[in-house]
Amino acid sequence: MFRKILIANRGEIACRVMRTARELGIRTVAVYSDADVRALHVEMADESVRIGPPAAAESYLNIQAIIDACKLTGAEAVHPGYGFLSENPSFVEALDAAGIAFIGPSAAAIRAMGLKDAAKKLMEQAGVPVVPGYHGENQDSVFLAEQARLIGYPVLIKARAGGGGKGMRRVDHASEFAAALEGAQREGQASFGDAHVLIEKYVSTPRHIEIQVFGDGKGNAVHLFERDCSLQRRHQKVIEEAPAPGMSSGMRAAMGEAAVRAAKAINYAGAGTIEFIVDASDGLRADRFYFMEMNTRLQVEHPVTEAITGYDLVELQLHIASEGNLPFRQEDLAIFGHAFEARIYAEDAARGFLPATGTLHHLTFPASARVDTGVRQGDTISPFYDPMIAKIVVHEETREAALGALRAALAEMRVAGTITNTRFLAALADHDDFSVGQVDTGLIDRDLASLTRSALPSAPAAALAALASLGLPATSEADPWQSLTGWRAWGPAQLPALIELDGKGLEAVVTIESALSYRVEIDQKTTHVHFHDASGSGMVEIDGRGVRADVMLHPEGVTVFVDGTDHSFGLSDPVHSGSDAASGDVVLAPMPGAVKNVTARPGQRVAGGDPLVILEAMKMEHTLTAPRDGTIADVSVIEGDQVEDGAVLITLEPENQ
Repeated sequence: MFRKILIANRGEIACRVMRTARELGIRTVAVYSDADVRALHVEMADESVRIGPPAAAESYLNIQAIIDACKLTGAEAVHPGYGFLSENPSFVEALDAAGIAFIGPSAAAIRAMGLKDAAKKLMEQAGVPVVPGYHGENQDSVFLAEQARLIGYPVLIKARAGGGGKGMRRVDHASEFAAALEGAQREGQASFGDAHVLIEKYVSTPRHIEIQVFGDGKGNAVHLFERDCSLQRRHQKVIEEAPAPGMSSGMRAAMGEAAVRAAKAINYAGAGTIEFIVDASDGLRADRFYFMEMNTRLQVEHPVTEAITGYDLVELQLHIASEGNLPFRQEDLAIFGHAFEARIYAEDAARGFLPATGTLHHLTFPASARVDTGVRQGDTISPFYDPMIAKIVVHEETREAALGALRAALAEMRVAGTITNTRFLAALADHDDFSVGQVDTGLIDRDLASLTRSALPSAPAAALAALASLGLPATSEADPWQSLTGWRAWGPAQLPALIELDGKGLEAVVTIESALSYRVEIDQKTTHVHFHDASGSGMVEIDGRGVRADVMLHPEGVTVFVDGTDHSFGLSDPVHSGSDAASGDVVLAPMPGAVKNVTARPGQRVAGGDPLVILEAMKMEHTLTAPRDGTIADVSVIEGDQVEDGAVLITLEPENQ
């Protein structure tokens, strides 16, 4: 076994690998960019080496810097995690030339599966079923449009070097094809340095089911059963589970055997995943699954496989890379229980899952679940990398019990300082179809409005936010003045409070009735609040009802957790409140990023919702649209510009002109 390894990654997966390495007595080396100087993975490692500036291209994708770090620290092997260089065959070859082991497959295996078109041809030869489509070299836009017509709409345009939903577009009509092709090519070039695309038939009732495989590089391979990853938004996974609901033993055997054939066809070594698209229009049938791609690395969702098999997949990777053999046979493997994984992201589900940044002023994870994370309270979600906060993993004997555990774990999550998708995940876990296992990749899109609907804060939530904005209840027991109840000769003390919800001010009047008891009036509704202690959290009596509440006051505002959900309120500046009158006249950058495309021109008439600017941030393209009908007055950016959060990109002429 290795004595020291370097993890060529960051965040959650770097921390995950380090935990297993520590259990095995293996020393670890972290690498970090300037943005990650104080990151959790750097703190966890035995040693660490700076490899460059924040931009991934200058740090985590810098092959020579990582090799130099190995030589400096004496690391014998490199674990790539996922993303970054994990599926780069040139990286594997460079490590081999330097005499450093790669904890993963050979460069030849990665290269064989790296381009979707070539991989599909290889799989056809190996007897693995593939989706009908065009996988050729001709990239002429007119030719590709004709291929899409012959295949029949709807189709998927996919970057051949893509992954994680990047460079992928669904096209339902011929009129949409040209714009979708341009977007897929541009994103493929930006993300993978390859604008080549392929066209495939879009399966109408698709399920995304993948098979975990392991090989020894000597022609032997096994599978560790399936994961269902059908719950997706923007072609990215949201909640994964194992085993797949509705899976028969015959279907499982057929998919497992096909996955093993795929692994053996490229003499695979280490952990890999064969992803299949399944036509579920007539249930799960063994003649209706098709190869999509192979991920030649560990998957984000690998914990659900660990839960149902009892094997540590990182430990298996290390064993195979160092010992060169599989420690078990196919007949030794079995499924135990059911597991779910939910990905907690800093993103705004109601705004098209727009990634968010911010400081994690408060962060509490559920004690009832496994939590894989790369952040802790006080850390910042930066614009440079994927905005994942954590993965929540639950495992129980049955799917019903596991789903109940997932709901409970999501209800325990506490994050203040940035918006998250936790409420969206909770709504998804409660979805009627998902609850009974009727899932497909279109479920989220079909019910997107209800799943992402912003819940209006209850009167108790607003009342607690108003009290917190005034620093009530008092939290200092050392200062006797903090315990005064506000008694006055001509009646109880009344304090005005001004908070914000979605940018709009809410005026409150707080009356101090007695120690830790308050009357809060907002919009002619009165709420009585009594705290059991001065912490402001825990069990709180609201209108005579005892509820569990957590209130977090932080620089960005107040976050209130009550009645099973969370609400964020801003703290208003009374002097400047109401001054933001021009918000409908401008398009602002929602985060730092690079301007990839500008279609707006001064003097141009636009309708509300028309695309104006494409901004690339956090590895994804985001289309910014006109806030209303009107005329473009000014375009403040050009393609290639780097912009900050809140920068004015487009200005419309005032509506009264």
